[in-house]
Amino acid sequence: MSVVAARPEVTGFFDKRTFSIQYVVADPATRKCAIIDPVLDYDEKSGSLATRNADRILDFIAEQDLSVEWVLDTHPHADHFSAAPYLKEKTGAPTAIGDRIVEVQELWKEIYNWPDFLADGSQWDKLFAEGETFAVGELPGRILFSPGHTLASITYVIGDAAFVHDTLFMPDSGTARADFPGGSARRLWASIQEILALPDETRVFTGHDYQPAGRCRCRS
Repeated sequence: MSVVAARPEVTGFFDKRTFSIQYVVADPATRKCAIIDPVLDYDEKSGSLATRNADRILDFIAEQDLSVEWVLDTHPHADHFSAAPYLKEKTGAPTAIGDRIVEVQELWKEIYNWPDFLADGSQWDKLFAEGETFAVGELPGRILFSPGHTLASITYVIGDAAFVHDTLFMPDSGTARADFPGGSARRLWASIQEILALPDETRVFTGHDYQPAGRCRCRS
């Protein structure tokens, strides 16, 4: 007899500038939730920051009477800043990322000649190890190590939902690039096979929708 995985409520928030999809993952039983890969708005012409994306998420959370338990990043993003620190300030929820972030930070420290940079992951409250478990309300979560796009990429498996961000895109866009420092097409392929080996009922949520050839945006 197969065990049916818990089913979180998943709501996506699309950022038009970076084609990124941010997620609120909620336990319907407890009304507790996690925010995954929130975008901090950045205007490259003026160098100014804004919190439009994050505030839209906060408005939704308030409307739905949700309580934030986690603010989660799947990996360090090259195309946008993370709004995790801002959301922690607003909600009090801890921030987290995979523990291999320290390896990426060591690369950055050397590449950008930044000797004072703290390459210890202390910018987040929690560094998840491969296979580690956590919870969102009563929903079970676990960490699937998914390197290839970056050294630190992870997949959050929460109930029947897998949040893969750049590891897999929409079917008409393929997979992430693997040419960042520490990236590997071979490791990316292996990570994709692990994701595809998850139970058939698993819902896969990607972190981008680039809408090639003008295709309409997919909605979660």
